Amino acid sequence: MQKVRLLLPLVLLLTACNNADSTVPSGDQAGASDSGAPSPETEPASASLTLEQIQEELGIPALSTAWKGDLDGMQQRRVIRILTVYGPPRYFLDGAREQGLTFELFKMFEDFINQRLGQKALRIHVVFIPVARDELVRGLVDGRGDIAAAGLTITPDRDEVIDFSNPVSRELSEVLVTGPSAPAIESIEDLAGQEVYVRASSSYRSSLDALNRRLGEQGMPEVVLRDVSESLEDEDLLDMVNSGLLPWAVVDDYKAESWAEVFDRIDVRKDLVLRTGGRVGYAVRNNSPLLLTALNDFLKTRREGSLTGNILINRYIRDFDWSGNALAVEDYKRFEEVVDTFEKYGKQYGMDYLLITAQGYQESRLDQTVRSKAGAVGIMQLLPSTAQDPNVGIPDITEAENNIHAGIKYLNFIRTRYFDEPGIDRYNQTLFSLASYNAGPARIRSLRDKAEAQGYDPNRWFDNVELVAAREVGTEPVIYVANIVKYYVAYSLSVSRLAQREGERQRLNPDG
Repeated sequence: MQKVRLLLPLVLLLTACNNADSTVPSGDQAGASDSGAPSPETEPASASLTLEQIQEELGIPALSTAWKGDLDGMQQRRVIRILTVYGPPRYFLDGAREQGLTFELFKMFEDFINQRLGQKALRIHVVFIPVARDELVRGLVDGRGDIAAAGLTITPDRDEVIDFSNPVSRELSEVLVTGPSAPAIESIEDLAGQEVYVRASSSYRSSLDALNRRLGEQGMPEVVLRDVSESLEDEDLLDMVNSGLLPWAVVDDYKAESWAEVFDRIDVRKDLVLRTGGRVGYAVRNNSPLLLTALNDFLKTRREGSLTGNILINRYIRDFDWSGNALAVEDYKRFEEVVDTFEKYGKQYGMDYLLITAQGYQESRLDQTVRSKAGAVGIMQLLPSTAQDPNVGIPDITEAENNIHAGIKYLNFIRTRYFDEPGIDRYNQTLFSLASYNAGPARIRSLRDKAEAQGYDPNRWFDNVELVAAREVGTEPVIYVANIVKYYVAYSLSVSRLAQREGERQRLNPDG
């Protein structure tokens, strides 16, 4: 199924775009009216993809620092971190836009929790952090996330170390799925002596261990269990079964049935069952009663069987156009056409080109044909007057390369002219520059003065100058900055996880 495998290289490129949901135009009307040429930095840009590298480059404490607490602490931090795994139908990218059942459900939870806690202009943000499956439970316990939402089966072993929400699914069965290379098999005991590839952290592994105990009691050889990378999801294993690379895999019945519409050479063997009566739930850290109560209240009208739950399930499992999503042709073409340009000028001005591409997608979906009502042009949504200013000096921004060059040069000018001070770290210089690109540098500079007068730290954006901006200007620059940073992190992590999966595929099939 080549059309499905196209998803990986597509997303590896597209995810660098880092869409932010808002489509607000740039607040560039303030222009670059100050005199004096900026001093571009000469250090090379980082193309970081891991959380550690992002932390070093931007230092995002709410996402990169381990933290353990309950909902009251999350309210103060204004972030709830959702640990999930990448892949349809749960959490994936359509072009550069976040999609999926988990994404939509927890964006609803974001609205629910803000209303519940009375947060209005300064909202609590739900942020999605894709991880490998074996990092879900550990990530909760270690404080690297607050909710694990990835179809976790409720098991006694897991229940000892984390707390589960009320079940959100019907009773499930774990079944064997066979493909074109599988030998004939009539009963589950026919797996005796055969190899099965399985994630060590999965409930499937526990079920196979139980089968091996039964086989041993009957004097039969055990199933030979081969560990696969935790970065491989069920759909990856089903893809391998479909292509004949693996003879079979153990998967939840509803997942296998959904993917059978895409992988048309698999056989979902409902007669070969390893576990019945399983239930799926979301998980939180132990000793998080406030968060668990809020989550259960939210789920009362949104679990499977509810109107909202059924709508989401139909959208992303039963009625979803898997192959159409996998191609995402137009977004891919746009990104492919401009990514080298972003990298070229990102390096020239010492700026992370993935972050600036995120901003470009925020501004225009990387579409050079976009024109705003205020006259802003192209990918970076610049006013021609801003591009012609001596501090930028790129007059023709109707052409994509000039447009990107002008946008990056203008952002660098803002950073070096207004925020290159010893008291402002590189992370906050970037945030102030992004806010200025949206609302104007003179305005953001004045907001720093007001923040200091009101007892806030004028050298920090989040929870300081941001608060004054929300009151004085409104939510637009606040949302603008938060979205760019949030999706930059989420998509960069997605790229990293997908690269790990591709490495595992190549290890299992070096010739294919």
